[in-house]
Amino acid sequence: MFIAQALPYANRLDRRAVDEIRLLVIHCTELPDLAMAREYGEQVVHPSGTGNSGHYYIDRDGSCVEYVPIEAISHHTRGWNPQSVGIELVNTGRYPDWLDSRRQQMSEPYPPAQIAALLALIADLRQRCPMLTDIAGHEDLDLNEVPASDDAALKVRRKRDPGPMFPWTEVVAASGLRRRMAAEMP
Repeated sequence: MFIAQALPYANRLDRRAVDEIRLLVIHCTELPDLAMAREYGEQVVHPSGTGNSGHYYIDRDGSCVEYVPIEAISHHTRGWNPQSVGIELVNTGRYPDWLDSRRQQMSEPYPPAQIAALLALIADLRQRCPMLTDIAGHEDLDLNEVPASDDAALKVRRKRDPGPMFPWTEVVAASGLRRRMAAEMP
């Protein structure tokens, strides 16, 4: 199902029991490929000697890599990490102009092989995480706006992933999970 390729700092991340996991957060890498996503994931940005990363990365061809075991709390969505698993889908999103107000359109579709692999991973996680009931997009949980890189007087969403091309209807129906928004979460 997936290949384990732990990030160098994975053993420094705080741990939790799998029965604390209630939420899957779907992301897109907003990068051109898996290799670049790995480079970003390996960057140490926290005083603890850890970085920002999802647990799983699914490439366009459906191959799946585990960068952080689910028992570890990865840094993928501010405020939601202790109770969630982050799944990153390789997709260009707004790359390379993430915060440019003129380039906020996300137009790369998610290939069928990638969505099939996501659904297989979700089914596996539901078997391993007995309390898993909810799914959300990063955009559903992080509603913060920041100054646009091209004009600081304008605001853009900090996170917009997985974006408008993600097949929410299909994924929610096939996964058996409830899609949740930040306002609905305890």
